This record gives sequence, structure tokens and C-alpha cells, in this order.
Amino acid sequence: MKETLRHVEQMLDDSPVTDVTETFHRFRSILSGLKAKIDDRFDLTRDPSTDDLESYGNPPESPGGTLAAYSGPEVDWMVHSWLGNPAAGFANLHLTVWLGPHVRVPHLGIALLVWPEGWFYVDSVPRANLLADGAYYDAYYEPLNAGWLALREENPQLEWFTSRAGFIRASLSPTAHCYSFPRAGENVDLVERVLTEHVDRWLGWVEAADPVPEPERAALAAADLATRRNIAERDPANVMGVRYFGEETTGRLVRALWGGDRKLPRP
Repeated sequence: MKETLRHVEQMLDDSPVTDVTETFHRFRSILSGLKAKIDDRFDLTRDPSTDDLESYGNPPESPGGTLAAYSGPEVDWMVHSWLGNPAAGFANLHLTVWLGPHVRVPHLGIALLVWPEGWFYVDSVPRANLLADGAYYDAYYEPLNAGWLALREENPQLEWFTSRAGFIRASLSPTAHCYSFPRAGENVDLVERVLTEHVDRWLGWVEAADPVPEPERAALAAADLATRRNIAERDPANVMGVRYFGEETTGRLVRALWGGDRKLPRP
């Protein structure tokens, strides 16, 4: 299998300017459909701290985006967002759900990218040390291992993406999918299938989860927040936000990804 080992900004700068609006709209449609499944399951309220991020920049004429964050009795922080300039070959889209401390089900992480080739990431973000907690690994990761191997072995058009940032590599679980791919329709169809299967399975995990004992919830919530903040602040792709919108706006967007300005209480 081939491997991508470049920064996001290098991939964009080394590519010809390409209008990827069609792929961008397809990606937005995929994430909107997945968000609808999640909305049907959880009681969610948009956090007022993101109301004015409903639209920023000046899309589609120039770079822009949208970011909406939500919380609820079972969800600590959900983000549905995009940022970029599709007409000039770049867009970064997110759908992430960080659960409350009432269960230990892994968090849901999804990202889609055009640079102008396609890229996708989906993972079950662990809430336990997988090497120390074998039962947690067996419950949420070993059942996915065969499918993870099959996707790599059966789809040579997918190119494994290795981040140059060691922290980001450390953030991936053993069954994370993180690939670049040509933007052909059949590849986008494959990505949609993989993401849909993952979200459906994750919702099943939520339904079947045992509750976390009350005395253990505060520590779990603290670890969740630290993980979320570190991933948001250390993401190498933040440089693209700075390029488009400057340090101040990018700082605001990064805080919105982890809930630094949140108004609603944590569950």
C-alpha cells in the first residue's frame, strides 16, 4: 500500500488550483446524513458560543466556513463544521461526538478533506489505556480488526496517511482509518459506506453500554476534556486556518472545537 507523508499545506501547495466544489458538496451531504442519525438518538442543544460561527469568511467567493457545537445530557461536545476554499481546491470538514462520562463508549471522530485529492479519517477515540484494559480493547477494537485489514488489503486506490506530527499519530486507535484517495465517485461511495457503518455500530455501542459508577465520572470527564483540547490545539492542519483567517479567528475556531468558550454546562 502506498503512503502519504506530507503536511496538509504541502499537499495543497504542490497541487494545481482545482475547483473541488462538487466533492465538497458531496462530503457535506454525507456528514449531514450522519449528523441526522445522531440527532435522532440524542437530545442536543446548540451552544450559544458558536451561534456567530454559523457563517464566517465570504464563501463561495473566498475562504469561509461554519462551525456549530452542541451539548446535551449524554453528549459533552459535538462539532459539525467545515472550513476552506473549495473553489481553490481545499476544504476540511468535521463531525465529532464526545460523549458524557456516564458511559465509557469511545468517542466518535470523523474528518473529510479535499486538498484537492480526497482524504478521510474515522476513529473510535479510546477512553481507556488499551494496553492495560484488555477487556475494553476486546469490546471495541478487536471486533473491528478484520474489517480494518480488509479495507487496506482490498482497496489499492487508498493511500495510507501518516501524519508528520508524532502527537497526531499517537492519537489514532489501532482501528483508525486515515487515507488519501482519488476523488472518483466510487471512492467517495466507499468512504460513505465506511462512515455509515461506523456510525451505526457506534450508536449500537451507546445503546448497549453499561453506566459508569458515579465516583468515577469526574476523572473520566477530566481526561476527555484534556484529550479533546490537546487534539484540537495540536492539529497541524490549524495552519490552514491561520493562512485563511489569521491567528485570532483561528484561535477562536480551535477553542470552539474543544469547548473553550462554551456556555452550556457539561453533562
